[in-house]
Amino acid sequence: MDFSKIIGQQHLISHLKTSADNGRIPHAQLFVGPEGCGTLATAVAYARHILCGADNNACNLKMDKLSHPDLHFAFPVATNDKVKRHAVSNLFLEDWRTFVTEQPYGNLFDWYKLLGVENKQGQIGVDEALDVVKKLALKSYEGGYKIMIIWMAEKMNNAAANKLLKLIEEPPNKTVFLLVTENEDQIINTIKSRCQVLHFPALSEESIVNELTTNFEITPAEATKVAHQADGNYNKAVDILNNDSEDLQFEEWFITWVRAAFRAKGNKTAINDLIAWSETIAKTGRETQKQFLNYCLNFFRQALLQNYTATDLVFLETQTKGFSLAKFAPFVHGNNILAINEELNDAIYHIERNGNAKIILTDLSIKLTRLLHQKV
Repeated sequence: MDFSKIIGQQHLISHLKTSADNGRIPHAQLFVGPEGCGTLATAVAYARHILCGADNNACNLKMDKLSHPDLHFAFPVATNDKVKRHAVSNLFLEDWRTFVTEQPYGNLFDWYKLLGVENKQGQIGVDEALDVVKKLALKSYEGGYKIMIIWMAEKMNNAAANKLLKLIEEPPNKTVFLLVTENEDQIINTIKSRCQVLHFPALSEESIVNELTTNFEITPAEATKVAHQADGNYNKAVDILNNDSEDLQFEEWFITWVRAAFRAKGNKTAINDLIAWSETIAKTGRETQKQFLNYCLNFFRQALLQNYTATDLVFLETQTKGFSLAKFAPFVHGNNILAINEELNDAIYHIERNGNAKIILTDLSIKLTRLLHQKV
């Protein structure tokens, strides 16, 4: 992955190239951006630029395979069939190289699917932090920079973050930290304050259309439709094209719940449908549950925009027959959207902390049913 393969983000690429070429490389940088905007791909390309310079074929070959001895990675992991205890990034490097090569714009859920740990919550733990400290204590193999890319840095637990704090503040000479995150608010302030922060915007529709028409056999009109649905997320655009988006399953669950919610008015037996719905989703992994609840947040947001006729901002297109966003939208309005948002965020909070998913989701479904029936 080099800068020529990055989609859009030209102003950021120009800044990174210029600062590296002038020898002004901050020792710690935080790349912040939404899913599918290219933060990880840019971090890898930036590392290549620092380590290999302009013309270094041997170095570029190593970077193509992500096997350069001075490039290190840390990322969320969990125990699986191969690694039973003390899961650290080093034990998953082969899978990681496959993931970054094949899905440089992939998300955390894609990574967990590759590892086969969708039912667990990965993290960057204290074992990982000790590993990072050991790696960076050694001199660089090739006499230049050592680079540590920490992907999904918000998944660092407090013990790991505190362990790395001193190292990020005063790293060894010619050591660069590149922290990549989708949620800046979850990074502890003491680490954030020691990093130079770069904010990546979501990709423009034009950039996604150009990339899709180049890499896939589709017409510009089809590419434009997919790019609009993807809402600046290249990973989502590729998933939609491949019919591999988890959104199809999430949409089915959401609409099942909506239909049960409308049957519930004046019908006490409908509570059984809501409980059955909660049980279905509770059987999936916690990451899937969190992904689904975030999808619900987005669905309600889109319905609100539709209701207030901000149709230029509505990109959601439902696939379920007999369901119309335009007909559902009037039930989401200024009197209930804040409460709906709060309930969904509370559910995500409790699921992250290993609460009983069946109880959380049943409680959520009943509360949201009441809110949907709230008058304008």
